[in-house]
Amino acid sequence: MKEPTEIIIFITTADEQEAQGIAKLLLGKRFIACANIVPRVSSIFWWQGVLESEIECMLVLKTKRSLLDDVVEAVKSAHSYDVPEVIALPIIGGNQDYLNWLKEETK
Repeated sequence: MKEPTEIIIFITTADEQEAQGIAKLLLGKRFIACANIVPRVSSIFWWQGVLESEIECMLVLKTKRSLLDDVVEAVKSAHSYDVPEVIALPIIGGNQDYLNWLKEETK
């Protein structure tokens, strides 16, 4: 099996406004083809030795693996968190027409 060239990126944000701003920034730079915003996710995590609980937004982004570093750098410069979550998973298959569109819409 060949190595996947498309990925999904997950990013949590403080609120929907921040999620929309980051999505528009990344779309404007053609770093991503599509962004889904999940407006309310309940997150529980350790931060600086304290167990935290927050309501956040989740961005689900579709792009090419070759653009991951560009996405990470853009998110770090625009995000309100000191250490924003930016994690990527490979897309191992799907609707080839959609995957072709994803490739065409990113730089």
